[in-house]
Amino acid sequence: MFPTVADVLAMPELRQGDPEVVAAAEAVTRRVRWVHCVELPEVAPLLRGSELVLATGIALPADAAGLDRYVRELSRAGAAGLVVELGRRWTAELPGSLVSACEREKLPLAVLHREVRFVSVTQAVGEQVVDAQVLELRAAGQIHDAFTALSMAEAGPADILAEAARLAGCPVVLESFHHQILGYHTGGRPASDLLHDWEDRSRRIRIGERTGYDHRAGWLVTVVGSRGDDWGRLVLVTPQPPPHRHLVLVERAAAALALHRLHARHRDGVERQAHHALLTALRDRPVDDELIGRCAEAGVPLTGRALLGLAARPVVQRRRRTYVAADALTALADSLVVTLRQRGVPALVAVESDDVVALLAPPAGADTDALLAAVAAGTGSPGETVLAVGETVGRPRDAGRSLAEARHVAASLRPDGPARPHHRLADVHLRGLLHLLSGDDRVTRFVQREIGALLDHDAGHGTALYEVLRAVLATGDKTAAAAALHISRPVLYDRIARVERILGRDLSDPATRTSLHVAVLAHGTPPGR
Repeated sequence: MFPTVADVLAMPELRQGDPEVVAAAEAVTRRVRWVHCVELPEVAPLLRGSELVLATGIALPADAAGLDRYVRELSRAGAAGLVVELGRRWTAELPGSLVSACEREKLPLAVLHREVRFVSVTQAVGEQVVDAQVLELRAAGQIHDAFTALSMAEAGPADILAEAARLAGCPVVLESFHHQILGYHTGGRPASDLLHDWEDRSRRIRIGERTGYDHRAGWLVTVVGSRGDDWGRLVLVTPQPPPHRHLVLVERAAAALALHRLHARHRDGVERQAHHALLTALRDRPVDDELIGRCAEAGVPLTGRALLGLAARPVVQRRRRTYVAADALTALADSLVVTLRQRGVPALVAVESDDVVALLAPPAGADTDALLAAVAAGTGSPGETVLAVGETVGRPRDAGRSLAEARHVAASLRPDGPARPHHRLADVHLRGLLHLLSGDDRVTRFVQREIGALLDHDAGHGTALYEVLRAVLATGDKTAAAAALHISRPVLYDRIARVERILGRDLSDPATRTSLHVAVLAHGTPPGR
């Protein structure tokens, strides 16, 4: 930590000169990187910034304009302050123009009423600066060693944040680019105080560079990410301007967090590939001792376990059909893995086509309903995620059947069906049977016989009479059908009559309605996978 202007003025070497701050007293907290003794009026080109300039004034300009220009150039060069000794140029006091110029530029100006040895001041400040630099280097080395050890141990975000808070003595918060909190360590402060109204406060912080300090909020912020894939921000909450070692710390902690995420992605990617191969084998080939052993080596024992197939998919509703949000499958798989690991449940998890497929292997006798409730809570609300479950089995050779049932249930669910935490085979009824038969040519011919004329009419005339038929059959009530289609009842009656003419069928006949409803369900069922 470099000394401030006030610290330098309080040193014995300067204190014997009876220093007095006569301008910009509020700025004496500026840090002093070095002390420079120079009498030249064109001193600015010799400065690098944060120097405290010592002078007797013997060569400074005599006119107010020249003194104003001298102070302005010092300020632009980033000087920490100016100290002028009386006795050589000015004897009683400094010129008012010099004082007013320093006040205007907020450049601390101190006058020495007695003579001092400038060389002694330079030596004393230099020693203190060097000592501070040594301390900073040692602190940076300790920070590097600490986070290198954490990275080697593959420590998670919680450990990284805890170490950052310990080394800094300040709270730290990891947030996403959407200002959602991903993790934090309070550093001894109440969490309610640290996190209160976090999102709104965070949105007001704009850092122009990758790392920066916001003086108003007292936040030291750095971007977290790697290889152009930035995904969050790390915030060190420090009301006082941070020393250099805190910049080193927050950037090193951010690098450790980014490295952990890369390792986790690589590890999970390799693991998912292995799990995909095992899940495929469990479904497609007889389960023998070799396959059971491979699953056990992957951390998922199959013997003596309650095996449960599961299929999950994130969905959005669009024009009465359900589209899988493909880019969310990986995130859903991650959430499922985290939830199962937290509950200590071994599982094979992989992404297949539109689903995240998993084989759960809790201990025999485990409360599977409680486990499924935890999985549902950890993977999203029923309106955001479809969670389908196969039958719980106790033999490894039946694991493939449970997996197939789960995918069958997921594919058979209606987009507008009831939202439940999870769905089982008993929930899909006739739709499930039609899904199993969807690849059968006889079902295709049946659909064509029952509603083919109506589909052809819509295609040729640009009408939507099939939607009218579907709404009438799905609701069983004309008032509800009219409301679902956003039309009046007289208009609905007219369109029903047109449907009946095209199909040559009477929709009031129960047998006709049943046959047409099966055809509509089969037409809306995707081909089997």
